[in-house]
Amino acid sequence: MKIIIDTNVILDVFQNREPFVMYSSKVLRLVETKQLKGYITANSVTDIHYILNRSIKDKEKLYSVLDILLKLVEIIDVTAKDIKKAFHSKANDFEDELISVCAECSNIDYIVTRNIKDFSHSSVPAITPEDFLTKYFDEL
Repeated sequence: MKIIIDTNVILDVFQNREPFVMYSSKVLRLVETKQLKGYITANSVTDIHYILNRSIKDKEKLYSVLDILLKLVEIIDVTAKDIKKAFHSKANDFEDELISVCAECSNIDYIVTRNIKDFSHSSVPAITPEDFLTKYFDEL
């Protein structure tokens, strides 16, 4: 199974954001143990770097955290075609729309996010970490 992990789920783990960290970290653990194939978009890497840089002031520590992330997930390239497809008036959130477009192009099974409402027009189903874990373990 292939999942694309939204930035908010990654940040839940690396910023230890309660009460979300418990479920988000379990999703990443499934990726780490190769039970799932996890992906993020290339633009998500820059967003994650920007946000973590504000809280982790030590550049070495920041890059160590990002290195851990990049060993867990694969990066989906974002093309000009993807950006143009995501850029339309029906999109509630451009970054989420771009994730949706990349998920569709990469044959992703689920978008794991806490903002499922922002993916209401997505052809790839969006699901919260908690609901994903319930569904995943029910299907085993």
